[in-house]
Amino acid sequence: MEPKMDEVEVARALIQVLKDGKKETFHDLLKELDPYEIAKQYKDLPKKRRPLFLEFLTIEELTSLLKYLNQDEQLGVLEMIGPERSTDILELMQSNELAFLFSGLSNSKVDRLIAHMKREQMEEILHILDYPPKTAGRVMNSRYLAVFPTMTVEEAEQELKKFQELAKYLNYLYIVDEGRKLVGVVSYRDLILADPQAKISDIMTTKLVKADVLMKQEHVARLIGKYDFDSLPVVDSNNVLLGAITVENVLDIVVREANEDIEMLLASGKSIDFRTRPLVAAKRRLPWLILLLFIGLVSGSIISKFEETLETVVALAFFMPMIAGMTGNTGTQSLAVVVRGLVSEDVDMKKSLKLLFRELIVGIIIGLTCGVVISIIAYIWQDSFTLGLVVGSSLLATLIIGTIAGTVIPLILNKFKVDPAVASGPLITTINDILSLLIYFGIATMFLSKLS
Repeated sequence: MEPKMDEVEVARALIQVLKDGKKETFHDLLKELDPYEIAKQYKDLPKKRRPLFLEFLTIEELTSLLKYLNQDEQLGVLEMIGPERSTDILELMQSNELAFLFSGLSNSKVDRLIAHMKREQMEEILHILDYPPKTAGRVMNSRYLAVFPTMTVEEAEQELKKFQELAKYLNYLYIVDEGRKLVGVVSYRDLILADPQAKISDIMTTKLVKADVLMKQEHVARLIGKYDFDSLPVVDSNNVLLGAITVENVLDIVVREANEDIEMLLASGKSIDFRTRPLVAAKRRLPWLILLLFIGLVSGSIISKFEETLETVVALAFFMPMIAGMTGNTGTQSLAVVVRGLVSEDVDMKKSLKLLFRELIVGIIIGLTCGVVISIIAYIWQDSFTLGLVVGSSLLATLIIGTIAGTVIPLILNKFKVDPAVASGPLITTINDILSLLIYFGIATMFLSKLS
């Protein structure tokens, strides 16, 4: 038995096979790879080799490939393979995957992509896109299996066998009445172990945990995590079953939310990875940085207003970067704590005030500790008790304010239904720079006569 090739060897072999146009050898290579590895090999390929790579893949393999690509990459694949194969892929994709693919696209672009689909599936996609972004309706899978409570276990099992592809990602059988209203649920395990002649109504669970179709997707993720379910039914305001959300969907949500939060915290706004071209990466970073550049000019104007103070006590300039840097750091730390907490918990006024008070205490403790340390350093270095007092008290005040700013800003944004991650680290840092310089030079000017 030949040893399995490593990633680099597979990549080289794929490029050679594509150069030679050997389709059978290509598929022999792919047999050794799982879907994620196939997607990685595709993304690492030179662009001129990608069209043939896609041409050699079956429709099922192409559908699987799209799961591991971001939206831009997915659209690129669909464009390369043409409308006929694209339509076949779209018809195989789950509704939540289609919602992700079409999110943010113009109506004309969506219409162009679904133009050749069957009318029923076209209407299904458009219906899902009618739900607000980041709600259960957008991430649910509208393809599910439901049976009536009057059926026997044997009849339900026969229905399940007819739609066995649904068993790949759903572990529950949902029970509905004649009006499609959700009345119960049965796990596949309970179904298999039950008497074949028993009625579904006798074995189903009527105590249900379900998600409203307009519920925020992060709340759905919490529900599944809280109750440790494999999937969760999604209903409308009349309790009509519309779809289901699985653990796999939740993992996609969590990863996507985490990536978005990281991008916003870094003020890059959109995904930037190792493969992003320099011009694209620069374009995605520049808007925030240009805004912060102009805000940063305020810091310069503050320093110019206190030019006389700096000329009188030159040593103040030495501690200026430290004061501003420490304030920005503590603000960013608080921001990260709050953003992470908002993802995992429902925050009301009581929790907000408790968190704010906690962070205030944290700011005081950090400020006192760092303030005492820097006061001693300033005193020993300059042999000036007053300088140590100015630097230490400034650091104490700015660290408290920085911590509070990093806590309050995301809480306010969350209150107004704005993603708190937009309170990016660089923005918090820049605001705290301005506040810290005002406090530092303000206190220094008050003690200027003693400092000089």
